[in-house]
Amino acid sequence: MTRGERIVGEVTSWPGITTDSGEFGETEFLLEGRAIGHVHGSHMADIPFPRRIRDRLVAEGRTGPHHVHPDSGWTTKYIRDDADADEVVDLLRLNYDRIRERHQHPARQANEPRR
Repeated sequence: MTRGERIVGEVTSWPGITTDSGEFGETEFLLEGRAIGHVHGSHMADIPFPRRIRDRLVAEGRTGPHHVHPDSGWTTKYIRDDADADEVVDLLRLNYDRIRERHQHPARQANEPRR
C-alpha cells in the first residue's frame, strides 16, 4: 500500500467524508460537500485553513505555504516518508474536526472572539 493509499484509507474512514477526483488527478476529501483538502498521489497534500491557523501551522513547521498560491490560506505538505504521511492525516483531521465543530455549534462560532 502506498502512502497516498494509506492516507485515503484513513481519511475516508471518518464519518461524513466522501471523495471526488480533481482536475489534476488529485483525490479530494469532502465533508458535507466542503473540501477539507486533497492528496496528489503519494507525493503531496494541499489543505485549506483560515489564514490565522495556516500561519500558525506554517510557523510551527507542520506544513508549508501552498506551492502555487503561497499567499492564500491553502497549505502544501510534501510526503517524503511515513512521518510526513502521518502529519498529512493529522492536518486533515484538524481541518475535519474544526469544520464539524463549526457545523455542530454555529451560534457559538459567531459569538467567539477571534484569536
